[in-house]
Amino acid sequence: MEQAADFLAETEALAGLLATMPDAAFDEATQFKGWTVNDVIRHLHFWNRAAGLQLTDEAELVRLLGAIAGKGGMRAVEREVVPQAGQALRAAWMKTAGEIAALYRTADPKARLKWAGPDMSARSSITARLMETWAHGQEVYDHLGVARVDGDRIRNIAHLGVSTFGWTYQVRRMELPPVVPHVRLTAPSGAVWTWGEDRAVNSVTGSATEFCQVVTQVRNVADTSLVVRGPVAIEWMGMAQCFAGAAEPPPAPGTRYRKARVG
Repeated sequence: MEQAADFLAETEALAGLLATMPDAAFDEATQFKGWTVNDVIRHLHFWNRAAGLQLTDEAELVRLLGAIAGKGGMRAVEREVVPQAGQALRAAWMKTAGEIAALYRTADPKARLKWAGPDMSARSSITARLMETWAHGQEVYDHLGVARVDGDRIRNIAHLGVSTFGWTYQVRRMELPPVVPHVRLTAPSGAVWTWGEDRAVNSVTGSATEFCQVVTQVRNVADTSLVVRGPVAIEWMGMAQCFAGAAEPPPAPGTRYRKARVG
């Protein structure tokens, strides 16, 4: 599955950003809920390991998910299972990411795998790992004041964003609109990606990177240059959520941004 290679490439890009960072800097808080860089990488590492268990040890995965429900929540279990910090954490995360990519590269894309929510396909699972790595990576890039240079592998995230249009409404127990907006995005390479009817009243047009930022909730749509037309498209972009879990509000306008780089 090409998504496995895309996941690893995104992981390596983020790891490269952290390669020379001193251990103490991993304790600095990002703009995402006050999570430190250690918290971000620990979270990615923990759930990468869980994704590996989907393919190799379903019983252990069930035990791990049960521990989250019974030990005070996700963050507490993440700290217990992944005690490393700083560069030691970065190294462990990178090692596991390589192993997970190798597992998924040869997996049956349509294989049904157990997860915390409904079962999912192997392709969906590794795509979710790519999305999480990209999305959580954004708070690290923002914190360090570095402009990320995206590749066309973010098409996986854009497609996930479009395909979870219905999920955004379902998780909020809102009535699903009868129409799906047309989406036309310019890829990092300059290619044009489209979804839906091109003459639709409701549409989203603009940068693929900015669209991905909105559906992963790392930016408020008001902080992007996306052109959003029609009541359904406007409503959707105001709450879009391509990730699983409870309904989450997007960040308030102006609260997620790239900091000025020091030095």
